[in-house]
Amino acid sequence: METISFARGIPAPECIPVEELADCAREAIERDGATVLSYGPVGGYQPLREWIAERHGVEPDRVLVTNGSLQGIAFLADRFAGARVLVESPTYDRPLKLLAAGGVDVTPVAMDDEGLELDALAQALAAGPKPAFLYTIPTFQNPSGRTLSGERRQGLVELAREHDLLVLEDDPYGLVRFEGAAPPTLFELDGGERVVYSSSFSKTIAPGLRVGYFILPQALGRELEALAVSTYITPVLIGQATVFEFLRRGRFDPNLERVRALLRVRRDAMVEALERELPSATWSRPEGGYFIWLELPRETAEAPGVSFVKGTDFGGTPNTARLAFSYVSPDEIHEGVHRLAAIVDQPVTVTT
Repeated sequence: METISFARGIPAPECIPVEELADCAREAIERDGATVLSYGPVGGYQPLREWIAERHGVEPDRVLVTNGSLQGIAFLADRFAGARVLVESPTYDRPLKLLAAGGVDVTPVAMDDEGLELDALAQALAAGPKPAFLYTIPTFQNPSGRTLSGERRQGLVELAREHDLLVLEDDPYGLVRFEGAAPPTLFELDGGERVVYSSSFSKTIAPGLRVGYFILPQALGRELEALAVSTYITPVLIGQATVFEFLRRGRFDPNLERVRALLRVRRDAMVEALERELPSATWSRPEGGYFIWLELPRETAEAPGVSFVKGTDFGGTPNTARLAFSYVSPDEIHEGVHRLAAIVDQPVTVTT
């Protein structure tokens, strides 16, 4: 029996515009090969920096293009090694590992269906030393799929101003919206004073290109550029130039609509399967993104023929799991949830 994976939070192969990206890479080399095949500025491929800067209404020198957005988080973990950082509970497991490796004191802050709980955040700010920053994924969060409500976004920005708190807004999924109106980003609400904005082209174009970016205050940006220079000397300019050529051709928005349509069908298939197969469970109902957060009546167990990531990996309770619907087909989703339900419905064996 072949295993169906709900563990892989990556786009399905048909989401990736392979032929057009191959043509974009060829064009990037033919047009600007002497630049993109050599060492270059650590801040990134300048035309791409300028495109990102214009999109977010900032100067290009505030943009740091990284080898995937996780690389930038690793730089921040190094920069604030030994400090205290607030994170959502649950939250993405990779930053947790990076922060732990840097000796960062991580303080989890509770969430509910509307995202980060502001009362819990205020309590965390009042207790202990001042945090270096708050790490948050406010839109279609990994792992929960939840989105911070508009009212709470405004409240979070106000708390950050009151406590002079730096906020890292990680937003790789925000554009992968299937329905509903998009709320303003924390960066937009704040005006860029205390919010560092991070995003990536991994979920909207292709993950293998490894192109993420950060919008930073200038002083912090210079510090992270120094860390980048000491880490890899030069960014992968060919990947960044390929992304820029894709953007220059006007392919970003049409491709995004195609990705949304492909993933919306998968989200719907998972919700339908959960409603049919696991009526005793509860789950998040995201309007976009890649993930659903599942809460079961009892602790999760290994299920033959289906894989998923246990919620405890993200700081969740033992009865939770992250289900990624982005990679598998709708038919595989229905079969995978059926296999999962067969394990959940098994009677508990009590030994004496």
